[in-house]
Amino acid sequence: MHLIAYLKTGPTALHVGSWRHPEATLDDIFEPSRYEDIARLLEAARFDGCFYADLLGLYDTHGGSFATYVQGAGQISFLDPMTVLPLMARVTRHLGLGVTLSTTLIPAYYLARMLASLDRLSGGRVAWNMLTSSTDLEAQNFGLDNIPPRELRYDHADEVVEACCALWDGWQADAFVLDKAKGIFADPSKVKYQNYSGRWVKTRGPLSIPRSPQDRPILMQAGASERGRQFAARWAELVFTMQYRKSDLLTFTKDIKRRVAERGRDPADCRILAATSVVIGETESIARERAAYIDALPDPEMHLASSSSSLSVDLSKVVLDEKVVDASQGNQGVQGTRDRIDRIKEAEGMTFAQVVKRNTQSPPIVGTPAMIADRMQDFFESGACDGFVITPNVFPQMYEQFCRAVVPELQRRGVFRREYAGTTLRENLRNP
Repeated sequence: MHLIAYLKTGPTALHVGSWRHPEATLDDIFEPSRYEDIARLLEAARFDGCFYADLLGLYDTHGGSFATYVQGAGQISFLDPMTVLPLMARVTRHLGLGVTLSTTLIPAYYLARMLASLDRLSGGRVAWNMLTSSTDLEAQNFGLDNIPPRELRYDHADEVVEACCALWDGWQADAFVLDKAKGIFADPSKVKYQNYSGRWVKTRGPLSIPRSPQDRPILMQAGASERGRQFAARWAELVFTMQYRKSDLLTFTKDIKRRVAERGRDPADCRILAATSVVIGETESIARERAAYIDALPDPEMHLASSSSSLSVDLSKVVLDEKVVDASQGNQGVQGTRDRIDRIKEAEGMTFAQVVKRNTQSPPIVGTPAMIADRMQDFFESGACDGFVITPNVFPQMYEQFCRAVVPELQRRGVFRREYAGTTLRENLRNP
């Protein structure tokens, strides 16, 4: 199976109260050592890679203010992920390095240039989480009044990725000559303009950054809507999904793989990774006590604020299911969150108001290392997924426990690598 770590440049990731745990580190958020240490830990455990989630601003949907998010340490990027990934690249040799960058708000040439630079410096280990931004707050930070409609965002994203791929192909792999005697540094015949021209995106090229050892960054995607799945089928080599029930995950994986095949791609070239968190104990009862303690850490208002942000509905004012669609703010919101709330309502017999006041993320796997490995192995071997995006609760404690206790158990069972197959991320994804 494949393992990717979900990270944020802040005190919390998907679990909105975990920063309050006694073992959560807070004083090192602005220290390079925080990012170097987690990179070394993940590489020693042979993770395929990690990726940083990101938002280009502060959520302020809930109560019309960012106050709840700032006070309660919601998912905030206190540093631009592109500034910490080079630190992580410097102390590792194999670990994949992923970053979330907006196709909606960042020009294609600049995206291609940033990603190609990091891919070259890391020796071909970069992944790009292709985000179609979904909030007006981000649009307004980039000089727009509103975010475009979802369908239009994905149509625009298709052009952005097309343009980036064209730019990355502008240099042939053997362009460098480095002949001092003849005065030939590189062969200009092996560099070309691209002159990409679409409805929204135009870029001449060529890039000044040559082709990377893995040709181009790995393309990653997490959209759950119909249009998002179409986009994944065309481009994604990694798909990150929040499905947590085995039956739902099987259905999702079969759907994406079918779409990939219909696009003429090999379904094996698109890895489906399910988000999961873990709470580990020496016994099941100890693990459940720890899980209960962690679940009690968030302020309930922070759960509600998190749901407000994901749904783009101010849930401080609206908590009735039938009013949410009417109250939603334009074209904003994440379809995956809406679907996940509906599944929780159905599975647990809860009302909408009850669900949005609690954690709406995938529930953790709670138990001993062997119990956690059992669940992961079952999902993997049944074809429900190709691996997992491990999302932290307490950072870095959860990753330390997982790498020390669960990874060796998976290795003993022969379902996870003991050594890397190659030096680039693409090699390791294709040859686990």
